[in-house]
Amino acid sequence: MTKPATIQCTAFRTGQKIASGSPAQLVRQLHADPAGVLVFDDATGKVIDLDWRQVYETQDKVDEARPAPRKRGRPRLGVTPREVTLLPRHWDWLAAQPGGASQALRRLVDQARRNDAGRTAQRLAAERCYRAMSALAGDLPGFEEASRQLFSTSPEKFREAIPAWPDDVRDYILLLLLPRDEDIA
Repeated sequence: MTKPATIQCTAFRTGQKIASGSPAQLVRQLHADPAGVLVFDDATGKVIDLDWRQVYETQDKVDEARPAPRKRGRPRLGVTPREVTLLPRHWDWLAAQPGGASQALRRLVDQARRNDAGRTAQRLAAERCYRAMSALAGDLPGFEEASRQLFSTSPEKFREAIPAWPDDVRDYILLLLLPRDEDIA
């Protein structure tokens, strides 16, 4: 799963959506009154902390001017080096495969992704939705039932459990429940 270049966030205050955009945009929009604001990373559903003191306008210009640091591996091919810990028998099997260990691991991962049938995307969407739902709706009526329905993979019953919630909260949670390109990739 790759990280998007810019984080997209949504800000709430007392159950109302008040802004969305990048962290820098939210700081510029909400810096006058940041009290009681909950900011969520739209990709993960996690509450994030913004540095309200940082001058994002200056930082944005510096980031644009600075070239990205060179990474190890073959970045032009999209190859990312990481450490893998395996037992000796696994290394022996990988070494015996045509193309070597890296190619065998790539084939195994591609095969597992094809056989996944969307289960990973559904799980990631449910986890993202639950994180935001816990923070925004944890004290609302029907939260426990909605949580059960969310993880029972019954979207219709989940929608039936949340109609009394504030519109902005309900809409945002349903938006997070949709699979994202990053979940599938």
